[in-house]
Amino acid sequence: MKKRFVLGALAVVVLTQTGCATDVKSVPLAAAGGQSRGGVQIYFGQQSHPAVKSQLGDVSYSVRIARKVANPDDACHEALAQAVQKLRAAAHERNANAVIDVSTRFHSTESNSSTDFTCGVSPSAAAIAVSGQLVVLEAN
Repeated sequence: MKKRFVLGALAVVVLTQTGCATDVKSVPLAAAGGQSRGGVQIYFGQQSHPAVKSQLGDVSYSVRIARKVANPDDACHEALAQAVQKLRAAAHERNANAVIDVSTRFHSTESNSSTDFTCGVSPSAAAIAVSGQLVVLEAN
């Protein structure tokens, strides 16, 4: 009887943990929306930008959101949008007009791409970390 109880409890644990793994994804930025919205320009990776007038420091944020949508890519896009909003808020606070060299990361997987971003997604959440340099760019 005790052996059946232990096996039954073990089976319950295994079944509840099935599908809980986090996938690390590389998702295209193009579908993530406009990078210049909000008055602060966002430049991912090595995207070209006007000359830097002054550097105001580095900034880094991480975001974890509850997954409300069925599509993992959509969840990653939502997490990226929130992370970019944090970058823009930091830029506004320090009077920067751009964030350059933006990279994305999930744990040890990092992307400095200007076309894709890295995100971790599980059945319950999506997570991303972003970092970049706050700058004042010369006007065109």
